Amino acid sequence: MEHEDAGPPRPDLEVLLAAIEASGEAILITSAELDEPGPRIEYANPAFSRMTGYRASEVLGRTPRILQGPRTDRAVLNRMHGALAAGEPFQGEALNYRKDGSTYMVEWLITPVRDAEGRIVRWVSAQRDITERHAAEDRQNLLVRELHHRVKNTLATVQAVLNASLRSSLGLAEFRQAFTGRIASLAKTHALITEDRTQAVAFQDLLTAELKAYDEAGRRRVTMRGPHVLLPSELAVPVGMALHELAMNAVLHGALADPDGCLELDWSVEEGPSGPMLHWTWNEHDGPPVALPTREGFGSQLLNRVLTQQIGAKVDIAFDPDGLRVDVAIPLSGTTS
Repeated sequence: MEHEDAGPPRPDLEVLLAAIEASGEAILITSAELDEPGPRIEYANPAFSRMTGYRASEVLGRTPRILQGPRTDRAVLNRMHGALAAGEPFQGEALNYRKDGSTYMVEWLITPVRDAEGRIVRWVSAQRDITERHAAEDRQNLLVRELHHRVKNTLATVQAVLNASLRSSLGLAEFRQAFTGRIASLAKTHALITEDRTQAVAFQDLLTAELKAYDEAGRRRVTMRGPHVLLPSELAVPVGMALHELAMNAVLHGALADPDGCLELDWSVEEGPSGPMLHWTWNEHDGPPVALPTREGFGSQLLNRVLTQQIGAKVDIAFDPDGLRVDVAIPLSGTTS
C-alpha cells in the first residue's frame, strides 16, 4: 500500500512563536471585529514594543487605534477599513504616535486569518518603522526641486551673460575670452554650491576661487579679512560673478596688472533695518593710474544692476587715485553666518 507524500514537516507552535519573537518587524495579532471598541490586541512581539514604547502588557486587550493621533491621515485609515471589511489584505503607510507622544511613519501589511469555514477570526499585522526612509525621500525630493530651480536660473544667467558680453565686447576675440571666463567662473561657483549639503557657499571660498591664482609665494598681494559667512545659492551666483568681474578688471587694468599692486578685501556682518547685512570692500592699491571708464562694460552693469536689482545690494564705486574701491552691502535674510 502506497502512502501519500505528506510534504515537509510543519514547524510546531513553539518554533513559530520563537521566530515571531525574534523578528525585527513589529507583529500584532488582533481579534476580527473592526468596529469600535475593536479590534482588540491579542499579541504584540518585542519589536512592536521597541517601535512604539508600549510594553505588550500595556496594549493587550486594547485597540491599535491608541497609536493614531491628530496628524494620522484619515483617508488612509478609511481605505484600510474598506479593504478589511471586504475581507482583503491591506498594505499602507500612516503617521503613528508612540507612547511618549513622538511620531513615526509606519508601513503595515494586514492579512486575515480564516477558520475552516472561511470566516475571518483574526488579523495579523506586520509593521515597519519607515521614518528614516521617508525623511531621505523628502530630502531627495527637495534636492531635485532645488536642482530644477537652479538649472532654470543658471540657463537664464548664461543667456544674460551671453547677451551682455556681446553688447560690451569690441570684437570676437574679446568676446570669446570674456564669455569663456564668465562661464568658467559660474561653473566654479556651482561646484562650490553642490559640495555643500545645504547648497550654500562661504563668502571667503568665493573670494579664494577667484583670487588664489594671483597671490604670489613669499609676497602677499591679496589680503582677505572677515568672519565666516555662508551665502545661499541665490546670493552666491551673482556675488561670484561680481567678484570674477572685479578680479578680471584688476588683472587687466587695475592693481593686479602692476607687479607692485595689491588688493585688500575686508568684510563684516552688521545688523541693518531689515536684518543682517554683509558689508564688503574691494580696495586696490599701488596699481596703474586709475582712469574713469569711457563706456559701461559688463562688470559695471553687473555691479550696478544685477547686484542691486536681483539681490537688493547697495553698491558704491569710487575711482580713487590710488586704485579702485568698491563698497557693497548685501541683505542676508535667511542665511547663516
